[in-house]
Formats: sequence, C-alpha cells, structure tokens
Amino acid sequence: MGNKAKELAPITISRLKSPGLHFVGGVAGLALQVLPSGGRTWILRATIGGKRRDMGLGGYPDVTLSGAREAARSARLLIKAGKDPIAEARAAASALRASLAKDVTFEQAARSYIAAHESGWRNAKHAQQWRNTLASYAYPKIGGLMVRDVELVHILAVLEPIWTEKTETATRLRGRIEQVLDWATARGYRDGLNPARWRGHLDKLLARPSKVADVEHHAALPFTEIGDFMRQLRDAKGTGARALEFAILTAARSGEVRGATWTEIDLKAAVWTIPGNRMKMGREHRVPLSPTAAALLNALPRTAGTDLIFPAPRGGALSDMTLSAVVRRMKVAAVPHGFRSTFRDWASERTNYPRDVAEMALAHAIGDRVEAAYRRGDLFEKRRRLMADWAIFCGRPAPKGGVVSLGRKSAS
Repeated sequence: MGNKAKELAPITISRLKSPGLHFVGGVAGLALQVLPSGGRTWILRATIGGKRRDMGLGGYPDVTLSGAREAARSARLLIKAGKDPIAEARAAASALRASLAKDVTFEQAARSYIAAHESGWRNAKHAQQWRNTLASYAYPKIGGLMVRDVELVHILAVLEPIWTEKTETATRLRGRIEQVLDWATARGYRDGLNPARWRGHLDKLLARPSKVADVEHHAALPFTEIGDFMRQLRDAKGTGARALEFAILTAARSGEVRGATWTEIDLKAAVWTIPGNRMKMGREHRVPLSPTAAALLNALPRTAGTDLIFPAPRGGALSDMTLSAVVRRMKVAAVPHGFRSTFRDWASERTNYPRDVAEMALAHAIGDRVEAAYRRGDLFEKRRRLMADWAIFCGRPAPKGGVVSLGRKSAS
C-alpha cells in the first residue's frame, strides 16, 4: 500500500492546474490527474495481485473530493479482501451493457419479427394485417412493456375485451402475439413458457372460438343461378369481368387469378400451373383448363410489357377490389371468393365425383399427414373431367325438375 500524502482541502484541489498526478491524501494512492487538455479525473494508484494499477474513479468536479475518497476506501477494502476492483467494475459495466441490449419492448420485438418474416409471406396485405391488428389492440396495452415482462395477465388484458365481439380478429391476434414472444425467446430477450400459447393454457381460460362466434362464410351465389349469372358476366366488358369469369371456371382464388401469367399457362396441354409461392398452402397447384376456360384465354389480347394475363389498365396486377366491383355492378349478393363455395355445393349436390376430387380442385389439404404421405398424385385427370362438367353447367340454365348427375361413374 502506498504512503498517504498530505490531505488537501477542496479549495486547494480546485486550484490544481498543472498536468500530471497530484496526490490528495486521505486515502493512500488517491490522486487528481490533470490532463494536458485541462480535464481532470480521479485516479487510485494501488498494487493489485502484485502489480501496480491505476483505477479511474470518475471525473472532477462531477465526483467531489469526498466522493473520490469514499470510492477509494471501498476499492482499498476490496483489494484487502483479495479482490480486483478494476475487474469487478469492468464486469459490472459488461453486465449492464448486456442487460441494456435485452431491453426490448414488445412493440420493438413485434416490428423486428415482421421485418424478419414479411419477405416470406404471401403478399403485402398479410404483412399489413399483422401491423394493423397489433397496432390496434396489442401496442396500446403491452407495446411499451419490456418483452421479457409480458405475462398472462397482460395477454388477457389484450384478448378478453374483444374475444366474444371480434372473435376471428382476437384468435388471429393471439397467434401473432404468440409468434412474437416465441421469436423473442429464441433471440434471448425473454425466458420461460409462452403466456400466449393456446393448448393447455389459454384454452382453459377463454371460450373456444367456435363456441362464441359463428363462422363467417363468404357470400355465395346458389349454384342453380350460376348459368344465368355467367351469361350476364360474359356480356360485361373489361379485364375485371374476364378475370372473374376465369376464376369461376377454374374455381381459383381471386389472388391466384389476378397474379396469373402467360408463362404459367400451357394452352396445348390445357394446364395452368400455379407456383407454390402464389398458393395459400405454399405448394405448386396444377389446374386443368376446360375447353371453355382455354377458349377464354385464347380470346384475350396479350398486353405489351407485361406477362400478366389480366393486367390493370394502368399497369401491374388488378387490385383485390376489381373483381368485387364487377359482382356489385351485377347486383348479386355474393363475393368473388364465394363462387368457390358455389362450385363446391354444385359438386356435392349435382355430381357423383368423390369429395377428394372436389377438394383438390379447390387446392384444399386432403386428410391428415399420414393420408397425404400415401396420396402422391393430384387426381389430375379426374379433376379435368370435373372442371369440364363444371364449365358445361355454368354455360346453361339449371335443369328444371329432376336432378341431373354430371359425374361419371368412373370418377369414383
């Protein structure tokens, strides 16, 4: 331990101007270091583990003389106990930096999750739905909480007010919160079980969605009216009308039709191959084109500068409202997606085609994973006959009186 210097008074300390170390007394090794720039800082010179070390105690005058002496005494006690105050100070600073790095709010975590995943989502609308539901319902209540502190009570505060009134929104929101918290756990921002998980947890606290809200089905046209509707639709002008007609003939989703390109079409083979990145299930889907659907495509002009089959007048793909506007103008109580239900009802009630053929025509998942593992085909030829019969049905009025079955016995 170094010798104690004469104790200097605060007024004397304030007058020290010459660069170098000025030992101030009171605690062995305590000095005020005056820098060439004029800055001043407290230094404790001590022997730690057999080596002389200089330990910074803070700047002057922010740290007063009495404060510096108190800090120096504490450091001396640690050294006497066989500890290294410099190493402990560095460890504490490192721990603080690590802790601050984990200071991520739920809103920050959610925004980071969306940024990391939206490039893999189907479209920009999906990402916007994420942003909208979280901003409307989650951020006002838990957005400012550190993500590590989000617990069950906070999840319930978000979900319970809308669980029975906006059940579909609430269930989607719960799933999104769960994914954000899982992401935060994987990034090391939180620990423990996910308080937003459903099975074995929230399902014990909230009513099952199917029990508190009816499933909202898309408004659909009765299949008995499709013939008259299609005659009117064929008289309608515009790309939107042709896109809707093609969607009905192929039982495809609006987004699949609006994004369809000529590259995806093989008119010679009468096949439309939709790549997996444009499908809801993420898998490539082959659509057999009936003679009617193929004739529709053959009659369409090719637009220069784009490969889209149904381009918008000002370029790019048609908006998701274009097909809806066509239906509204025709004064029909239906929506474009509802025509898939029209097709499905027709297949069930007016044909003998097996259920799986109709479901696969709609690009729905068939059975469980075990069944899917054994079913390697896509029932394409059976679907070709089904879609041809559907096109014929769409081209004529519904039969009066008896029921006519279009499905062939061989389709079973």
